[in-house]
Amino acid sequence: MRTELVSEPGDPARPNEDFASVGLPASGQGGSLVVLDGVTPPGGEVGCLHTVPWFCSRLGGSLTELSVSDRDLTLPQVLARAIARTAEAHASTCDLSHPRTPQATVVLVRWSADHVEYLVLSDSVLLVEAADGSVTALLDDRLARLPRELLATDAVADATVRNKEGGFFTAAADPSVVSRATAGVLPRAGVRSLTALTDGATRWVDTFGEGDWAECLGIVREEGARALVGRVRALERADAERIRLRRSKRHDDATVVHVEW
Repeated sequence: MRTELVSEPGDPARPNEDFASVGLPASGQGGSLVVLDGVTPPGGEVGCLHTVPWFCSRLGGSLTELSVSDRDLTLPQVLARAIARTAEAHASTCDLSHPRTPQATVVLVRWSADHVEYLVLSDSVLLVEAADGSVTALLDDRLARLPRELLATDAVADATVRNKEGGFFTAAADPSVVSRATAGVLPRAGVRSLTALTDGATRWVDTFGEGDWAECLGIVREEGARALVGRVRALERADAERIRLRRSKRHDDATVVHVEW
C-alpha cells in the first residue's frame, strides 16, 4: 500500500485550517483516512473563544482515533461521537448555537480486508478508483445545488442556508448532522485507490475545468499530490481578476490524501 498526504495553506501568513491524517493500526489490518476543511468565518469572526484550527485538530484527532480503535462503530457513529467529544471540550466557555461556531467539511474512510466504508459531508470530495480503473467522485452536492443568490454574502449564507433544512450541512456542534452525510460501504476487492481532496484542491476540476475527476486522479498518481496543488496555484495566479473564482478567496487551503493498493 502507498500513501501520500499534502496539505498547503492558501496564505503562508495564516494558519492552515485543513486537517488530514492516515491511520494505520499496529495490527497491520486495515486503516483509515480523515480530511477536514475548516470553514473560514467572514472577517475572521468566530462565534467561539477557539479558532477553526483548534476545532479541526480536536475533531480530526477524535475521528482518527475512533475510526482505528473502535471498529464496532459505523462511520456515522464515529462522526457523531467525535462531534460530541469536541463540543463537550468547549461547551462551558462558548456559545455552540452561534451560526459561526467553528465547523468543517468531512471526508472519513475506513478499510479492512473485506470492505471500504466512506462518509462525506459538505463540499470536500472522495475519489474512488475501481479495480477496472474507472473513477467515481463521492460527494455531498447540496452546496453546489443552491441558487447562487442565496450565497451572495457569507452573512446571508449563515442566516438562511448553513446547517439548515434546504441548505447545506457541516460538522459543527450537533451530532445529528451525521444523518445528512453521504455514506456507504464498498467491497474492498473492487477498490484500487482512494483520494480525498478539500475544495482548495478540487478547483482544478470544478472551478477551472481543466479536466475531469479521472484526469485529476491521474495527476496525483503520475506526478504526485503536490503537483496537483501546484497546478491549482498556477491557475489561481493567472486568474488575477478572479473571473473564474468569482467571490472565492484567490488561494484556499488545499489538501490531498491518496491511498493506493
